[in-house]
Amino acid sequence: MCLALMYLGTHAWAGQVAGSVMQLSGPLMAKKADGKVKILAVQSEVEQGDTLLTEKDTYALIKLIDNSEITLKPNTSFVIEQFSYAAEQPDGDHAIFSLLKGGLRSATGLLGKRNKERFEMKTPVATIGIRGTYFTVEYVSAGGYAAPGSSLPKTGSPAGATLAPGLYTSVTTGQIVVSNPGGTLDIAAGQFGFTPSIKQPPVILPVNPGMKFTPPPAFSAPPSGLGTAAGGGKAAAVDCIVR
Repeated sequence: MCLALMYLGTHAWAGQVAGSVMQLSGPLMAKKADGKVKILAVQSEVEQGDTLLTEKDTYALIKLIDNSEITLKPNTSFVIEQFSYAAEQPDGDHAIFSLLKGGLRSATGLLGKRNKERFEMKTPVATIGIRGTYFTVEYVSAGGYAAPGSSLPKTGSPAGATLAPGLYTSVTTGQIVVSNPGGTLDIAAGQFGFTPSIKQPPVILPVNPGMKFTPPPAFSAPPSGLGTAAGGGKAAAVDCIVR
């Protein structure tokens, strides 16, 4: 009986509109809570329970209903676990996301400004909280390049080398807090962070370890344009369901 109630409670959140697609540079798919897969276009809605999947050349700008923005990198898997916002009901604010692989940039919206403690971005090795922020995250699962005898990424690595496995973070404005069983670390504007594994604490890196985030120029600009989207793309606002 309890399991049945938990199941119903989880799926009650699914299907509620969380935002819409504002910009695309390639294919974007949404795996729905019921297992169906939709091919999204500019102006397509995204919902709670969606797993958003970008292709190898796809950047996707998602604007949520509180005017926050999340821009996904190519080869990214990102879950909108829960997102609820109503201007007149701050007690109902919730924002829980999961970055399973790949990377993104996030610009805080109205929810994060009034209830920052209710924003949570999970990754396989740590959880990220915000302090009113514009930040970039990248999770590298395997095949990285590390300095000999070290779990940290090697700065100035050879051309074509990939990042060492782990979670990378950088902050443009504001501050984030990265936490896991190994420890907790505040990362401020202009700083770079690295979390090697779920059991190792996050650390500050002295320089950019090689994080790259280069969406097309048509996408909205940071950070003076926080909460705003660039002009619309030309893709047709048609959803296709893959059964």
